[in-house]
Parts: sequence; structure tokens; C-alpha cells
Amino acid sequence: MLQIFILYSLLQPLHWKRLKASLIFELQEVAGHKAGKGKLGPLVDDSGCFYKPYQCDDRGSKEVAFYTSFSSNTKIPHHIRRFFPVFYGTKLVEASDGSGLSPHIVLQDLVSNRNNPSIMDIKIGARTWYPQASDDYIERCFQKDRETTTSLLGFRISGLQIYENKESGFWKPVKKLVQAFNVEDVRLVLRKFVSSNSPTDSNSVPDCSFAPSVYGGSSGILAQLLELKEWFEDQTIYNLNSCSVLMVYEKESLLKGTSPGAEIKLVDFAHVIEGTGIIDHNFLGGLCSLIKIISEILTGPDEHTNKACLQDMEKNSVIDNGTNK
Repeated sequence: MLQIFILYSLLQPLHWKRLKASLIFELQEVAGHKAGKGKLGPLVDDSGCFYKPYQCDDRGSKEVAFYTSFSSNTKIPHHIRRFFPVFYGTKLVEASDGSGLSPHIVLQDLVSNRNNPSIMDIKIGARTWYPQASDDYIERCFQKDRETTTSLLGFRISGLQIYENKESGFWKPVKKLVQAFNVEDVRLVLRKFVSSNSPTDSNSVPDCSFAPSVYGGSSGILAQLLELKEWFEDQTIYNLNSCSVLMVYEKESLLKGTSPGAEIKLVDFAHVIEGTGIIDHNFLGGLCSLIKIISEILTGPDEHTNKACLQDMEKNSVIDNGTNK
């Protein structure tokens, strides 16, 4: 059962560990929240909680406002809540750099029970800015959207790690390389993500041997994305600007003949705005584009699925043409 909006007592004893070699450090490095250059790093405790530093500008307050609203909103279907991290409130804890108490958003640790997970962070939407944002923010987002696959595909890969084996560890391309991915690179990486051959071997074609178990099946990533898509075809409560879909699975479990634990989670809600009774075509169009590519990896292009997705992408394009700079 998914827990909703549970506030931890300030008197509860915590057993801390810093983000060094822990798996949660790997996740946050993938998702773009690495500590450094004056930025506090996230923390985890031994009870399955993840502590995200509260951003001092309005991003922190907006993210808390979204989680609070989402957690208490009775219009959110139960089966949709599982795609969002559990929110436990906010708490003052010792900062990762030892500088003293600092506010943190307390969330579900998404990888506490996983062993060497492969993770991909995909930022959804053909635009990451929104009209209510500052001119400076819009300009920066507009430029990045044009320079990446965001405008062309309706999404971009923000970071990833693919587990190879005990000897080689993870393939984790640097941020600069990931930002330079073109459309064909994105298609290739989505295939590498579910392949048994090394992602660093440029001479081999990704075999996609894990695709049926990770992307496919009644509980695989594609089925989850389609379930999420169905909700976004109707929901007008939120506009999820600049949010990401995390795709996670465990290769080692798959090789042992057990479930890979393929799962998606939505993260990063600092730019969410309330809906105005209009479907979020920006997010929906990007989601459809991702679904289309994953569907092609599994079975080749499916005319019915592709047609529906293209219609959403076209709607999104029309809306953006009316607001783009």
C-alpha cells in the first residue's frame, strides 16, 4: 500500500550515512543533483528515506507545494500514486557539508532495496519552460531545448547509468556527452539500456535481449508508461513542466532468473503549476514519443499506437507554436 504524506517526528532518532559509495549517490548523480560547487548533496537514512536539500529560491517552496497538494488530493487515482515518490514532509537535518541544520524535503528512497540498478533519467516535454517563468529562465530553457532532443523528440535523456558486470561496474557517460545526444543517439541508448552486450562497445549492435523482460510484459516499463499516458489524456489538475521519468531495473536479478524490478517514477516537481482545465499536451506529447520508441524496440512500429501518439505530439506542437518565443 502506498503511504501518503507521513510526517516524521522531529524526535525520531536517525542513523545517517553520507552519499559516497551508496546507491542513492549513484541515482542522484544520474538525475543531476550531484553535490559540489556550493550545492548541498542529498542524504539517505537506514529506514528508506531520501533527504533532498530544500532549494532556497522559489523552487523549494513550489516542490513542497506540489507534493503537499498531490499527497492530499483525493482526485488522484490510487494506481497513479505508485508512479510518484512517497512524500514524508520536510525536516531540518545536518547538511551534507557539515555546515549545520538545513531544511530538506523527505521522500521515499527509490533505490534503497536495489542492487546495482541501471537507471535512466528522461526529461519529458517538447519545452521545459512555461509562460509564468521569468524571462531569464525561459531563455535558458529555450536554448537548451533547441540544443538537445527536447524540441525534436519531446524529451531528452538527462543522465544514465547502465550496469555491466562486477568487473566493469557501470557505464555512466559524462553530462557533456549526454547533453550532446542527437535523435539517433537517444534511440541507440534506449536499446543499449536493455542489452546484454557492453554499452561501450561501438562495434557491436545492441542485442536488446533484456527488452522483453524490462520494457515488455504486463508489468514492464511500456505497460507502466501506457498506464500513465491514459491518466494524462484526462487529467487537468497539474502541468508537469521540466519533470523527469526515471526508468530503473536490476540486471543481476534478471540474470538470476528473477524479476528485474522494472519500474518508472516521476521526479523533479520544482516547476509544476496548477492546471487550468486544459490537458497537459506538452507532457503527454513527450510521453507518447517515448512510448513510440520503446514500442519499436519491442515489436517494431505499431500503427495504432504511433497514430495516437503522433496526434498528441501534433496538439502539443500547435500549443507551443502559440507561445514559443
